[in-house]
Amino acid sequence: MIGMGFGAFLTLFVISFIAAIVMHSGIRYHFLNEIDGFFSKWIIGWLGAWVASAVLGHWFGGVAISSQYIIPAFIGAFSAAFMMTAVCKALAKARTGMETPARETAPSTVTAEMAHGTRAA
Repeated sequence: MIGMGFGAFLTLFVISFIAAIVMHSGIRYHFLNEIDGFFSKWIIGWLGAWVASAVLGHWFGGVAISSQYIIPAFIGAFSAAFMMTAVCKALAKARTGMETPARETAPSTVTAEMAHGTRAA
């Protein structure tokens, strides 16, 4: 895997590009909104596709391009791009001290509860 040929590199390059487009523009799951967020997903997606090809193994032997197995590469590219974004979001929340509320209530519910509480007092 370390000394891959140009065909294998290009295959992982295209797979990670597709994963980055889907994650950034299709699903709109991003930490950085501009082009830098897209490129970071593309780079991390390539690394994920590269590692997943070796870790997950040889799935569906007929679906390989330049000795790169497509399904494990897609799984690795998507999971790496997702995890990079999730970790960045978690670190940003931890740094700013933001906490996600356990339960969010609609404003009308809060207003009714407040009004009911003031009448009882």
